[in-house]
Amino acid sequence: MTIRRNRDRIRRSGLEDMLSRYTISAWESKEPWQKKAAELARRFVECAKGWLLASGSPGTGKTHLCTAICGGLIKKGIETRYVLWRDMSVQAKAMVNDQEDYQNLVEPLKRVRCLYIDDLFKAGNGQGPTTGDLNLAFEILNSRYNDSRKITLISSELDIERLLSVDEAVGSRIYERSKGFYLCFNGKKNWRLANG
Repeated sequence: MTIRRNRDRIRRSGLEDMLSRYTISAWESKEPWQKKAAELARRFVECAKGWLLASGSPGTGKTHLCTAICGGLIKKGIETRYVLWRDMSVQAKAMVNDQEDYQNLVEPLKRVRCLYIDDLFKAGNGQGPTTGDLNLAFEILNSRYNDSRKITLISSELDIERLLSVDEAVGSRIYERSKGFYLCFNGKKNWRLANG
């Protein structure tokens, strides 16, 4: 029964394909910063509470480690949900005038025990987040901030200082909740380019 429930959690998480490839043991730990990052990920899975922020350039391993953490939490029986910020925010902003559809999309993100938001505020247009992005992020993250039982993982190309400058209300909530679990990969090489 436990195995069946865990398989169902994996399927519903949105991470089914990535979970088999992105594990902590598959994380390359050639450099000291990589070893520290893997150890922090292991500690987060062990304690299974709070928030974790992984920031840095593309290809530095943010998604790998956050997905690996999700896999560890799912194995512990914790319901986990994955959203790619850009896709979800476009969808939510398109539904903003249809209250029922909007709530059907956003409410589960507030309620799920563990939420992983991948690439927070990545817009793809070369510009920063819109007012709609900021409102959506605040709505979801403030709800989770107000319930200390909720686990939240966030990956972003923006480090904590830039998140604070984009929106202090959102950034300060992330900063406070992720103390002790902040992975900053700024200045690290894009492994996708190095291994090509």
